[in-house]
Amino acid sequence: MADSKRDYYEVLGVDKSADDAAIKKAYRALAKKYHPDLNPGDKEAEQKFKEVNEAYDVLSDPDKRAKYDQYGHAAFDPASGMGGGAGFGDFGFDISDIFSSFFGGSASGASRRNGPMRGESVNVRLILTFEEAVFGCKKDVTYYKIQQCPDCGGSGAAPGTSPKTCAACGGSGQVRVQQRTIFGMMQSAKTCDMCHGTGKTIENKCSHCRGTGFERVQKTLEVNIPAGIDDGQQITLRSQGSQGLNGGPAGDLNIIISVRPHSVFERDGDDLYCDVPITFAEAALGAEIDIQTLEGSQKYTIPEGTQTGTVFTLRNMGVQRVNNPKIRGNLYITVNVEVPKNLTAEQKSILEKFAASCGESNYSKRTGFFKKHRKNGN
Repeated sequence: MADSKRDYYEVLGVDKSADDAAIKKAYRALAKKYHPDLNPGDKEAEQKFKEVNEAYDVLSDPDKRAKYDQYGHAAFDPASGMGGGAGFGDFGFDISDIFSSFFGGSASGASRRNGPMRGESVNVRLILTFEEAVFGCKKDVTYYKIQQCPDCGGSGAAPGTSPKTCAACGGSGQVRVQQRTIFGMMQSAKTCDMCHGTGKTIENKCSHCRGTGFERVQKTLEVNIPAGIDDGQQITLRSQGSQGLNGGPAGDLNIIISVRPHSVFERDGDDLYCDVPITFAEAALGAEIDIQTLEGSQKYTIPEGTQTGTVFTLRNMGVQRVNNPKIRGNLYITVNVEVPKNLTAEQKSILEKFAASCGESNYSKRTGFFKKHRKNGN
């Protein structure tokens, strides 16, 4: 039931006025927190991960979000009628009935119902490793779609037979009825109950599709994943969705990308961020340290007197822009000075002598801080 679901904004922990950036940031944090790879065997985390992905799938799409804001979960519940508000349907007739009464035809009409109709698009979520998303890859995507029945060719009739013109509506797909409305008695057209608006009836149904003319099949496609694709982005394969009706075009296959978190890097767009620990001696004296990059480990020189929290920028060492290898982000490394623990007596003695030899001249910021407070009388 739609009512039993948690509010999508509550799931992501954002306000209803949150912009796309805030929604994406909240989603990334929660997806990483509850990701199955980081919580093996934790069913509760797995359920929360699914809930977070479902909420993001709706709130990251402007059209879906607008529907959700108006109708809530009912917007995506087939049993709810898409959360439609009060309208002509509440009086027992459809707006098409008014068109029928005044203009002699239905607003939709059998011609539209029997005309070409586009097939449904299919949405599939594909999970990639961090490296697969950054460098690109080929992946097999398996999904289900609706296609024409191979036995009856989509007619729904048993091989060797064909559908008949509906005797009730004469093939129009609609019948004339009179209805009492708020405007009085009106003549209108309604969908034929015998043929359900198709204008045809089937005496001998196809045993393979049971008269529907279609079947649900599993399909696998090899898909090229472009380098640089990010979490939440979508790849659309045109006409790879369900087959259309009455010669209409097929729908699309929409592949929604989910990227597993990395143990070292945090990604924001095309830029990468990571923390690098250094020793007290390396920070004070300067050193050449090993830095992890997408291409592997490389040397980087830390200058003398580096403070903890200092950020260094390695330009063009981030992720390439999707479908544009000439544009690449940066890699930002934040160094954190590790204070040594469990010192021996000899080490403590050396440090005490070192501290005494420094005086205040080596700690200009702290000296300035105390001088400022003494000047203010503190």
